[in-house]
Amino acid sequence: MEKLRKMLGGIEYKEKLIGLLQIIVGNVGYALVVQLFILPMDLLTSGTTGISLVLHKITGLPVPPLLLALNIFTLLLGFIFIGKGFGMSTILSSFISPIALEFWSHALKGVVLTQDLMLNAIFAGLGTGLTLGIVLRAGSSTGGMDVIPIMAKKYLSLPLGAGFIITDMITLLSQGLLFSWERVLFGLICVIVTSISIDKMTLIGTTRTEVKVISEKPEEVKDAILKEMGRGVTMLNAERGYTNRPTQVVLSVIYNRELPQIIRIAHEIDPACFLIVGRISEVHGEGFSRGVKG
Repeated sequence: MEKLRKMLGGIEYKEKLIGLLQIIVGNVGYALVVQLFILPMDLLTSGTTGISLVLHKITGLPVPPLLLALNIFTLLLGFIFIGKGFGMSTILSSFISPIALEFWSHALKGVVLTQDLMLNAIFAGLGTGLTLGIVLRAGSSTGGMDVIPIMAKKYLSLPLGAGFIITDMITLLSQGLLFSWERVLFGLICVIVTSISIDKMTLIGTTRTEVKVISEKPEEVKDAILKEMGRGVTMLNAERGYTNRPTQVVLSVIYNRELPQIIRIAHEIDPACFLIVGRISEVHGEGFSRGVKG
């Protein structure tokens, strides 16, 4: 166990083990989605999986080895443009997906949940978004074309969801030359649902609420938040626009469920106070996640 602890980075070994488990579960789940909703109805999809399905139709070669070859190619891109850390975590995904797909293809051979193309497109999108989201939250990817949106986010600050939509639509539209455009439209539905699901999945558990309180009694509001809620507070110097009088704004970031409590506290102290409430997508720092203390 001590050797394992040292290999995985000392006190962070538990987090790395959890991340490793996320990568495995996400990839096995993704392969299951492909087997249940994409392969039975020849549903068009994007990424290296979609390209593998096209090559399968053209050459007759099995999908898993084609997928593995494409994943290795895109993995090299990840090593070069994103970094060794990303490549080392993603290399596991690049091999697990094809192996898991080969397993599910034998274990669930002949299983068809529905022959409705719309249902397959929707559930393929939901399942893909869920499983890719699990892997992305671990700081990895399922390999393949996932590398392109992550590169776009790193170098162009393009949101992951938008990156997936752009690359996936290009891949799907190119398949219109080989398949019917009706199939492409169903594939586009799958891509859109996938992108929305990924954005939601990557933000689950990270959204927080920012509250600014403008009050005649800022010190009392600050003390009450610190004492009753145990939340950090930042005092911002401001100036009232109508009177030009200096004042202080009480700023606090809280869990979403704590919003009614902080509103009650502020109104009990100063019924005439002004509150500004906003949703923020992610917080790093003391009290919320590991990182630099605020």
